[in-house]
Amino acid sequence: MKNRYLKQALFASLVAFGCASSAFANTGDIAIGAKASTLGFGGEVTVGLTPCLNVRGGYNGYNYTGSTSQNQINYDYKLSLGSYPVLLDWYPFEHSGFRLSPGVIFNNNKVTATGTSAQVVNFSIGGDTYSTTQIGSLTGSVDFDKTVPYAGLGWGNAVGKGSGLSFVFDLGVMFQGTPKVALNASNLQNNPAIVQTAIQTSINKEIADLKDKTDKFKYYPVVSIGLAYGF
Repeated sequence: MKNRYLKQALFASLVAFGCASSAFANTGDIAIGAKASTLGFGGEVTVGLTPCLNVRGGYNGYNYTGSTSQNQINYDYKLSLGSYPVLLDWYPFEHSGFRLSPGVIFNNNKVTATGTSAQVVNFSIGGDTYSTTQIGSLTGSVDFDKTVPYAGLGWGNAVGKGSGLSFVFDLGVMFQGTPKVALNASNLQNNPAIVQTAIQTSINKEIADLKDKTDKFKYYPVVSIGLAYGF
């Protein structure tokens, strides 16, 4: 599935080059920008290739901490956003800021968490109950594919006619794949083998439940606004 999306993004990029009837007439145009988005805060560089085609590269990042509860387990989590987009901007309409923006994102987004029982002496994991001594604490993570396709559209041409200061807007989707969920008990190895097996089975049930709730993040919406300055 991921390969199919990558091929579609590449095909769209190649089609965009077909608009270059006056090839590389604007080569050398460059702009820098600052953005705020659902991928975090960051900056980017835009280079004009032709009158209707630009290439962009940048970085976005942000860290957020919070807490949540799931099946009587309290999780303290950290959301770490980090991504490196490489996009092509195709302007299908002359003298318009509207663009289509296929590309690839190098994706370091992830979630890490530590879980403690909401009960005093027991853990409820995957529908089964264990003592806090048997479990200790739970540590988990949610990770995603590292190289993912992106499809979007937007408004603004940072290296357009007149350049200078301009407003840029993007709306799109990052296809970051099915989330990979991991969950581990710190005291697992301190139990007899039969108890370890039982605990691991319950953890696997808990992971399956968490996957049901995180699968929606395989399509990550991207909304960004920013300012760019062209030279």
